[in-house]
Amino acid sequence: MGFFGPNIEKMEAKRDVKGLIKALRSDKHVKGGYRREATGALIRIGAPAVEPLIQALKDKDPVIRFGAADALGGIGDKRAVEPLIEALKDEDAAVRAWAALALGNIGDERAVEPLTKALKDEAVRRLAEEALEKLKAKKS
Repeated sequence: MGFFGPNIEKMEAKRDVKGLIKALRSDKHVKGGYRREATGALIRIGAPAVEPLIQALKDKDPVIRFGAADALGGIGDKRAVEPLIEALKDEDAAVRAWAALALGNIGDERAVEPLTKALKDEAVRRLAEEALEKLKAKKS
């Protein structure tokens, strides 16, 4: 932690994926904008962050889970497709919504059927529709 919060730049330079995932956690960080900064750093790190982020989709804290889904969607690695499909069943609506959005960003055909099923989830419907549109556009 820096004086006012986590030093995201330093963690990114060190490629401290675990530290950046932890920076997603606290409400203080969310309010301070650190969650967005940490997500951006994880996206820039890219492929080396994918496996730890997939593991973070199983964290007990929903803030970590939706932050992980957000970062995975930004990275766009197809290794995340199946874990994100599983996250469409998460108990937390925000996690399900971010998983739908991430699947649309990745653009893998395996997501079509699960996203179609997610249209029945009122909390996720709009983002599932958006994700399906992205998939349709990538297919064209």
